[in-house]
Amino acid sequence: MGPENRASSFEPRPHHFVLGFLAGIILAAGLAAGEDGREGCTVIGVGRLASVDGSVITSHTDCCSECRIQIVPGRTFPKGSLAPVHWGMVYFGGDDDRRALPLGDFGKVIGQIPQVEKSYTYFHTGYSQMNERQLAIGESTCLQKPELDVPYVEGVTRQIMTIEQAQVFALERCTKAREAVRLIASLIEKYGFLPSCGGSEALCIADPRELWVLEIFSVGPEWTPESGKPGAIWAARRVPDDHVVVISNYVRQREIDPKNPDTLVSSNYMKEAVDRGWYDPRSGKPFIWQDAYSPSIKEGNLSRLWLIYSTIAPSWKAWPKRALTDAAGPGTFYAQPIEGAEFYPFSVKPDKKLGVREVLAFQRSTFENTIYDMTRDPSWLVSNGGKLEKSIMATPFLAPEMERVLRIRHHRTIATEGYGMVAQLRSWLPDAIGGIYWFYVDNPFVSAYVPVYAGVKDVADSYKNYDFAAYSENSARWAVDFVEKLMLLRWQSAVKDLHEARDPVEDGFFAEQAGVDARAQELLAKDVTAALKYLTDLTVSRMEKVVRLFRELRNKLLTKYSGDFV
Repeated sequence: MGPENRASSFEPRPHHFVLGFLAGIILAAGLAAGEDGREGCTVIGVGRLASVDGSVITSHTDCCSECRIQIVPGRTFPKGSLAPVHWGMVYFGGDDDRRALPLGDFGKVIGQIPQVEKSYTYFHTGYSQMNERQLAIGESTCLQKPELDVPYVEGVTRQIMTIEQAQVFALERCTKAREAVRLIASLIEKYGFLPSCGGSEALCIADPRELWVLEIFSVGPEWTPESGKPGAIWAARRVPDDHVVVISNYVRQREIDPKNPDTLVSSNYMKEAVDRGWYDPRSGKPFIWQDAYSPSIKEGNLSRLWLIYSTIAPSWKAWPKRALTDAAGPGTFYAQPIEGAEFYPFSVKPDKKLGVREVLAFQRSTFENTIYDMTRDPSWLVSNGGKLEKSIMATPFLAPEMERVLRIRHHRTIATEGYGMVAQLRSWLPDAIGGIYWFYVDNPFVSAYVPVYAGVKDVADSYKNYDFAAYSENSARWAVDFVEKLMLLRWQSAVKDLHEARDPVEDGFFAEQAGVDARAQELLAKDVTAALKYLTDLTVSRMEKVVRLFRELRNKLLTKYSGDFV
């Protein structure tokens, strides 16, 4: 998913220079130079035997506008009802001004499909992530060959099923990952896959026992429902229970065995490549899914695969050496070879099992002390008493214009700004308690993660409120975003202030988890309504605590770091 262009207008106006500084440096802050809508999301999935507690984990970092959480309750529908298909869920309705639509308005209706008689409650965001039955989905927009692209033209384009709409239908209708894979595949085949961000898609779909990767390519603008052909090309593969998978805006499957019971494919998974001259079955060479439908992989895709896989499975193979402490050689800061997509396995067995906090740490990673660490760029070196040292303003989060001004080479971080989550799915607990998604808004490096239980009935108002065109005091994302921009005044020092204020609050959420689980189970055995109220009230209070935290931190940073500029 990609960035939005936005101009921040902070009010009240505590210091005119601070605002001028931020407007000049961070005016279009979000994704840095060189990235587009297909380079914004990282997914990490952990099988139940690869996690420290036996939970299945999927995760998602996203950078779309629509970060508001809306709890859409399960409903019953008259037999024969139709369900609307929307365009514009990820960008506030998809209009040119990309305005914030009222909650419950999911954008322009571009089609209809048969409705189910009963749906499940789910948590709606730009890319919806979890439902009440512990089904969770992480999403990553990927590259595809331009011949497959389908631009949306109102009244002309016949494909209507975006990935975000298909995710919603899966969360409303499914309880298991394999079931969700089959449903999404059937929807995109029948109604045509419509890319909302100009590329292919990869989903990491999880339930408390299984983890699946579903990869989807579109078939070009000429497709029509009357053709009788599938409206998408797709392949899905179950992740081994003791493995971890990483998706970095590039599809991960290579050779595909459709006879494997843990592999599912469309009927045209190879045929489209043959018909288009991208693969010759007579060549004697194996059919490679990645090579057939994707352009060449980029550094920003490879760097994330390298960091995560080499960190969690150092014994798997000889990974490239990219730490700044590594001996100088052909793979130095200035001469980095690109190993190619084929170098990285679909998934790996980690040397040590992972938990939520390890996945969370990867989402916050800025490639510290590696060749991709932007704070180590020589342009940040300044003179101090005749010695060169890193500027106190050195940050990995720069707007494109400042990269040009400072002549700093861009390297992406794991995540940028938007929202995201780490979903923890636990088979040994009732769904209302077993499913948790640890949710953040804006930049995960700065933000705090709040645990949202699958059984909650509401969230804090500040997490339902965001419009990038109008600053609001009652918005969680604006609260975090304001702090992030103030940190740029003295980033190296402000990071210490951030940890001092945020970490104890976030640590408390993790420390309290066992007690919360136990209390909720106790209540659930006696009174379901009381148990769900307990989880809901706790979630709302924690969200409100996070917003207060960032408001107080904002005031501290304004006072501490803006005075030098008067």
